[in-house]
Amino acid sequence: MAGLLIPAFSPRRDKDLGIGDTLALREWIDWAAKHKVGFIQLLPINENGAEESPYSAISSIALDPIYLALDPTEVPDLTEADLNHARNRLGDAMRAKLVDYPAVRRAKRGLLEIAWSRFEISSSPLAEEFAHFKREQADWLGDYTLFRYLIELHGETLTWDQWPNTCNTPKKAREFLENLRQNNPALVDYRLGYFAFVQWLCFRQWIAVRRYAQERQVKLMGDVPIGISFHSCDVFFEQEEFHLDWFGGSPPEGAGQSDPFFQQWGQNWGIPLYRWDHMQANNFQWWKKRIKRVTTFFDIFRLDHILGFYRIYAFPWSPTRNHEFIGLNHEQAAAINGGRLPRWSLHPDDTVENKAANRADGDVRLRAIVEAAGDAEIIAEDLGWVPEYVRPHLTDLGIAGFRIPHWDCNDDGHPTPGNAFPDNSFATYSTHDHDPVNGIWRGCLRVIQQHQQNPTEQTGWWVEGSHNALRILSEFAGIPLPVGGPWPLFTEGIQLRFIKALFASNSRYATLMITELFGLDERINHPGTSGGENWRFRLPWTLDEIADDPSLTAICQKLASLISISLRD
Repeated sequence: MAGLLIPAFSPRRDKDLGIGDTLALREWIDWAAKHKVGFIQLLPINENGAEESPYSAISSIALDPIYLALDPTEVPDLTEADLNHARNRLGDAMRAKLVDYPAVRRAKRGLLEIAWSRFEISSSPLAEEFAHFKREQADWLGDYTLFRYLIELHGETLTWDQWPNTCNTPKKAREFLENLRQNNPALVDYRLGYFAFVQWLCFRQWIAVRRYAQERQVKLMGDVPIGISFHSCDVFFEQEEFHLDWFGGSPPEGAGQSDPFFQQWGQNWGIPLYRWDHMQANNFQWWKKRIKRVTTFFDIFRLDHILGFYRIYAFPWSPTRNHEFIGLNHEQAAAINGGRLPRWSLHPDDTVENKAANRADGDVRLRAIVEAAGDAEIIAEDLGWVPEYVRPHLTDLGIAGFRIPHWDCNDDGHPTPGNAFPDNSFATYSTHDHDPVNGIWRGCLRVIQQHQQNPTEQTGWWVEGSHNALRILSEFAGIPLPVGGPWPLFTEGIQLRFIKALFASNSRYATLMITELFGLDERINHPGTSGGENWRFRLPWTLDEIADDPSLTAICQKLASLISISLRD
């Protein structure tokens, strides 16, 4: 299959509320069916935390209402007048280049509150459907609605570990709720009902989107982050499943990083480590529940940072303390942290015995995932430094790993030809954490040109790396290498060669980012940073505007032709 990665926040449609939504996604499903694109890849759609990162969800199951389409056809008891009022309040945020999360959340929250206030007192024909949803999702919904209510009471800026002593444990939280209910049962039930109502709408719309896609023979691909936010409902109510004083991340990668902590210590993602021994003892119930809900909405899903199922780099401090350790050596860091330092958990891959132990751990954990996934297809994000036992093991399990052409080189420094990629693999030039291939090409040209204009020793190694990256990409895509002349500018001809080479590979899945389809250089995320433009990318056009632009329409038509030629339709 050929696929297209488009984050749920990125599409535009006429009169949207400043962010992609389920109706915009339906339009892209129609587009995919027309252009022979077999699947649409999304980033996680679980409810975000304050960072507005899809990888810092406050629940492993609850969905983010920011992606709801709030048109009267999609939400009971909303009117077009309500929607127009919200659009007027949004103002410039509706058509802004980037998602304005605070403005969009305020607007959508206001509309959802109006819808609930009317639905709750009406005799809606959908009342029984809502009641059925609450019964069917009772194993997680009660804790989630209590958690959201407590966030509402204590303020969005306070996390559960900062809540007062009256409700800072699951037992106290439930007692706190009962005390509130005794004093004002109507208010408590109304607020808990609101949060359940919002999740019902989310499940309802996303299930409908999947059904819509299936009817058009387009698959939806979801994403399961390796971790869950420390400040999540899951960690609060199921603390026995997590180590609350160890946090997952990645080791330092050398001097190429600009962030001083990242350069010295690595990335501290702030996700609490799993107590895998406890999870295994209860037959991985937390993971199986999580995967079961993912397969409700998606035919395919990506397991983020698959290496974390074997071993993960662990920090014995939360990211809020990172600044304390910048510039310290290991002895100094240990002295202020009770002797503990970052390390691999459970074992480093430094001996045959440790590698065997890590592989065995990964086998037990991933077999539980495969069992829970049922008929869903699993993709493993196996990027970074990959131990030699991982990819053969994934093959044994039938899990497809990534192949990024310019990273997948032979010992002689030449790229692995696409026809040598394994069938059970997922080929792509970039992920949401990287530049699109067009951005890589243009970025390398800028480095080379700047060095030619102002050569310095410090940039020399960047120039060498840029030449090498362009050589590898050119070899993979069959682009003639320049002889004695400069590298060519990125053109539509080069773009089409890249697409053709990727789709001609032997990989079962081959996908482009939406930015690569249209030659846009924007990044979706810059790892190791927060805020800024991260997770805010929006397409410059609606699909109607794309259809009205001959040059954009031509690109889409050429994409469909290349998919047909590669026999991926």
